[in-house]
Amino acid sequence: MSIQQISKNDKAVLRELGRKYAEIAANPVNQTRQKLWKRLNNIERVKPPVCIYEIPWCEMNVNDELTVRTQDPLCGALEQNLRMTIYRWDHMPGDMVVEPVICAPVALTDSGFGIEEDVDVTKTDEKNDVVSRHFNIQIKEEADAEKIKMPVITHDVKKSAEILEFVADIFKGIIRVKRGGVKEFSFNAWDELVRWTGVQEVLMDMAIRPEYVHVLMRRLTRAYLARLDQYDALGLILQNNDNSYSTSGGLGYTEALPKLDSDKKTVHPMDCWGRSMSQIFSEVSPEMHDEFALQYEMEWLKRFGVTYYGCCEPLHKKVGILKKVPNLRKISMSPWINFNEAVANIGRNYVFSFKPNPALLAVDTWNPENVRKYLAEKLEITKSCVVEIILKDISTVRHQPERLWEWARIAAEVSAQYA
Repeated sequence: MSIQQISKNDKAVLRELGRKYAEIAANPVNQTRQKLWKRLNNIERVKPPVCIYEIPWCEMNVNDELTVRTQDPLCGALEQNLRMTIYRWDHMPGDMVVEPVICAPVALTDSGFGIEEDVDVTKTDEKNDVVSRHFNIQIKEEADAEKIKMPVITHDVKKSAEILEFVADIFKGIIRVKRGGVKEFSFNAWDELVRWTGVQEVLMDMAIRPEYVHVLMRRLTRAYLARLDQYDALGLILQNNDNSYSTSGGLGYTEALPKLDSDKKTVHPMDCWGRSMSQIFSEVSPEMHDEFALQYEMEWLKRFGVTYYGCCEPLHKKVGILKKVPNLRKISMSPWINFNEAVANIGRNYVFSFKPNPALLAVDTWNPENVRKYLAEKLEITKSCVVEIILKDISTVRHQPERLWEWARIAAEVSAQYA
């Protein structure tokens, strides 16, 4: 791609959006929110910050605010990201932070694990990427572990340099542009494995054929670490102690990691947040969770400077086994937990990453007072904890985006009462 290929229209559209983005980034509230996230991630009791993501964007477009108008594919991707950021800032900001920089994507390829899911899909909305899936089994015995390959990461350095030059030219004089890279470091081996083995089948195998399951997990753990080592060797790692959603909960600002300001500084996993979870283990005992998941996840988590555990699994009964996780700062607590037990177990040792129930946005009749009551009740219980409010997994707002906007306003009002 050369700079000359961009049309006048594409460049004009992006520059106008870049100006709006730069104006938002210059707002002093960004600095205030950065300090809030830093204090939270230092495990200090602060106003619970609010973060909203995993949004059903197919239902959000109002007045063409999200309509992409550029033609070039790269320009389209840049435009979409800018429009989504501006939209969130205007309608449902929570405690989001916008920094005065745009990252140009890198030319990276990943060969993957050598095995793709074979899946039957059922949809209720063709425009929504939230679907029901039935996985067809591809791994049935120990020999099948060889189907799991070591990923090969390739970086086209020349192409990345061309993309950086291309993007920098578009936003010249408006906002700083830097080279992108890899900022998300999530070990979700069990999310992958059940797509190939079947869910019920592999859970039963933990009791019936435990060594078979260990063979699979050892192999898949090696594959994850092989990918991470290549990111590191190729210099593709970027720090995520910034406004990145680098975990399943909140922004990454923290003083526990070094701040490497120079774009040329080499970043390693130990300079970043790492994360792991085993969502499929919701009904698995702490002992089996430790044996079949956590011992492998520890191989990943020990590579990072600070860590986060969990996603949508109810971990209120498993805080005890998580105490061995190195540099653990946050534990996710799903909507489907014994809330009082979770608060008692997590105490003040970690950030309680509270995930409100997104089903309140999907009801037939929207009731904002139910949201207010729900959030107030939960935050009252967590007064002894360090807590963040992370609304995610929003499958639908029934094509009424105003519901999510109002949810954000209510969360801001309620959380402010618990400063």
